[in-house]
This record gives sequence, C-alpha cells and structure tokens, in this order.
Amino acid sequence: QVQLVESGGGSVQAGDSLRLSCAASGRTFLNYALAWFRQAPGKDRDFVAAISWNTGRTYYADNVQGRFTISRDSTKNTVNLQMNSLKPEDTAVYYCAAGLQGLTPQKGAYAYWGQGTQVTVSS
Repeated sequence: QVQLVESGGGSVQAGDSLRLSCAASGRTFLNYALAWFRQAPGKDRDFVAAISWNTGRTYYADNVQGRFTISRDSTKNTVNLQMNSLKPEDTAVYYCAAGLQGLTPQKGAYAYWGQGTQVTVSS
C-alpha cells in the first residue's frame, strides 16, 4: 500500500521560509517522479515542482522557480520542498504525489497522492 504523508505546513509572514516534507512508503520509488502540487480555495490543483527519484532531475512551475527547491533523501525515503521568500499567493494546501510518467506538470499523470498540508502566508 503506497502512502505519502506530508508535514511541515504552517502559518508564516510574507518573506519567510517553510520546509515541507513528504514521507513515501509502500514500494520502491526508483522509477517514479515525486511532485508537489498546491490548491488554493476555489481554485484548481496546480503543479509546483517535481523530481526524478532516480536521477534527481527537477522541474519547476514558473511562478516558484528560484524561490522553491525540491529535493529527495533516498536514505529516509522523503521528498522535501524548501520554500523561500513566501508570498500571500503561495497560500494553499500542498500535496505530495507520485507517478511513473516522468517529470510532468499534469496532475493526471500522478497515481498516488497524500492528504495535504496547509500553508498560509500573511502579508
């Protein structure tokens, strides 16, 4: 049974930083891409960043490039999202996802999802 469990969300001020973690279990993720998506109230779930578990190659949405960094820790089976220079528009529930279709921003390509963690950025 694949499980993705997010942690690290919270409430911060604009300009602050947060680090999200996703603990992945239930299978070997060597051939998977692990990704972060986010969903603000009343909006679609949007792609944030993805990483290839095998190669470490990364892919970012334009609006987080340079501020967010995705990484994986193979020893702990976690995927992390370091978020710097946070803005109020980054406020959303952040979801971890895993899929076999490579580094893609298409949420339909990810078969497994976590429950999400709330990030709130106030001005």
